[in-house]
Amino acid sequence: MSFLATASWLNEGPFALHRWRALLTDWRLFADAFLYTIMISLGALALALALGILFGSMSTTRSKLLKALSRVYVEIFQNTPLLIQFVVVYYGLPLILINGQPFFVFSATSTAILCVGLYHGAYISEVVRSGIGAVPKGQFEAAFSQGFNYKQTMMYVILPQAWKIMLPPLTNQLVNLIKNTATVAIISGADVMFAANSWSSANLNYIPAFALAGLLYFILCFPLATFARRMEEKNKKAYSR
Repeated sequence: MSFLATASWLNEGPFALHRWRALLTDWRLFADAFLYTIMISLGALALALALGILFGSMSTTRSKLLKALSRVYVEIFQNTPLLIQFVVVYYGLPLILINGQPFFVFSATSTAILCVGLYHGAYISEVVRSGIGAVPKGQFEAAFSQGFNYKQTMMYVILPQAWKIMLPPLTNQLVNLIKNTATVAIISGADVMFAANSWSSANLNYIPAFALAGLLYFILCFPLATFARRMEEKNKKAYSR
């Protein structure tokens, strides 16, 4: 590439330096969006973990009713797109009227936490079910023989043993959860993706905006993915002995 071509590339086109300078002047917009993404990720994770542990535990009980309820929840949320769930909750539920007033009204933030939490709770439920299934059945029998009920057995005996098995896939689910929070942009939630889309549309600087958005997601997800990979390798070494 000649000097003139290089100079032209730096001054014109999608990678022009002035486009990146414009992005840096509005860094606060992306910083706020980054913090918002972290906030809804933490909220959705708390909900997903609670639902995952609850329904994962229900799926291992002897009760056919509890197993059926768990299966229905998992199948519904695993087999419908998250985007549709956002639309139903944010635009559909407010159409339900009680005495002429909308009964269900959710903000963009609460919709993101609810939908992403419900969606990934179904996947975490399967992780929990698999983790519990990996614990020898003799552990259940030993706990019951000591007078523990099912809840006590799960809390004090089974889940602590299954935790190491479940941690790598749980971490992978967290990575997916963070990336899926980007769907809140369709209802104007002020996350990283929405900030990149709105800023780039206003300034016609698409490459810098979405490159920065990708970098911010990478900063959140890469350490978690690395941790999950190392935990998987550690577990393989432990079980291969």
